[in-house]
Amino acid sequence: MPTPPPEIVQLVSMFAIAFTAPAFSKALVLLYGTILTPNRRTVAAALRVVGLGDDPHFANYHRLLNRDHWSPWVVSRILLSLLVLLCLPADAPLVLLIDETLERRQGRQIRYKGWFYDAVRSSAGKVSTALGIRWVCLAILVPVPWSRRLWALPFMVVPALSTRTAARLGKPPRTLVDWAWLMIERVRRWQPSREILVVGDGSYAATILVQRCQRLKRPVKLISRLRLDAQLYDRPGPQPKSKRGPKPQKGAKQPTLAQQLADPSTVWQTLTVTWYGQRARVVEYITGTSLWHRRGHDPVPLRWVVVRCPKDTPKKDQFQPTGLFCSDQTLTAEQIIQLFIGRWNIEITFEELRAFLGFETQRQWSDRAIERTTPCLFGIFSLVTLMAMVRYPDQLPVRQTAWYDKHEATFSDVLATVRRDLWSSTHYSTSPNDPDLLLFPKTLAFSLLELACYSA
Repeated sequence: MPTPPPEIVQLVSMFAIAFTAPAFSKALVLLYGTILTPNRRTVAAALRVVGLGDDPHFANYHRLLNRDHWSPWVVSRILLSLLVLLCLPADAPLVLLIDETLERRQGRQIRYKGWFYDAVRSSAGKVSTALGIRWVCLAILVPVPWSRRLWALPFMVVPALSTRTAARLGKPPRTLVDWAWLMIERVRRWQPSREILVVGDGSYAATILVQRCQRLKRPVKLISRLRLDAQLYDRPGPQPKSKRGPKPQKGAKQPTLAQQLADPSTVWQTLTVTWYGQRARVVEYITGTSLWHRRGHDPVPLRWVVVRCPKDTPKKDQFQPTGLFCSDQTLTAEQIIQLFIGRWNIEITFEELRAFLGFETQRQWSDRAIERTTPCLFGIFSLVTLMAMVRYPDQLPVRQTAWYDKHEATFSDVLATVRRDLWSSTHYSTSPNDPDLLLFPKTLAFSLLELACYSA
């Protein structure tokens, strides 16, 4: 069992209040084991890598996930507080990214599984579905000292069941919009004084969600895609005193975004933004304010933006015109575009979770273990990043070779650095007088350590 550096011990100890003392001691074992083990992230693999493969009480560690009493919501709140404290200035707004990802799982005993759209295996000409569990993830977008790119660090993850699965299990049916509101409302209660911006894709473009965000005591700003055929209206004018009846909720109908896009008289503005891959790119846009109305719901005010590429853009760099909106009309078009581009960082997080933390390799099958294991794995991604930040606040050791000059750290470097700290011989009790240790070449030891630290 490794003895972590004092900075990591102090950081991890912040979570002790969410557990009982026996549960927290088991949680520490599984935490360090999950970080150190490669390939499948199972309880058995975590126990083996920390030297507890022969422990006859191994079942106690399984009970941490399927029986022990501890609160994942409290863990999420503590993790968010640490992310805000260590990564953001005191007056900085919270930029939250929300998206869903699919954990492909099969098995008769996994009751939460269902058929969902598989974005990874789908393409423009083919829609693919897969059997598994859909997770809604809320991550905070923060800067890290060793990368120009902002990182999306998850802190809250919930399973979004299909309608059929929820009905079979007797659970209330909740859409993605319902889950988004539940998660946003909790964060607003946890962080009452911070400005909050939430960025999501078209799945969260709903008038009911915009309305709820605007009606909070301190409103949350929602940014998402907007359909090009969305029904937009002017604000209603003053009602004559002689006219009886309720006051109109909307004014004259405006042209749709698709109509303005096709109109040759539309005046487009030019803007240089930081595009995907941290490169500068020139785009054209139009913007305006409107009331967005959908049948059965009250109109909601918003600022909309349509983005397109200039006519002289090379074919390989072209993209389809995109409509965006923000529930706060005071945000500029440049801010809305730049925030929506930043949403892509959560997709990078999903990919790195699969590549380096064994997402989709869990083998728990009970409902409670499933509800806890996957969110904990997402939280470990953020916790590992925080461990590296408290240990290396300025410069992170990055893997270098004579033929590969790497300037910025990625999560593989972060994970390898934390593993190296946990595996370092200075943190183990060894006998310096044992002559057998001198027979092991130092270069071979470093090579094996490097291989272990960077194994996926």
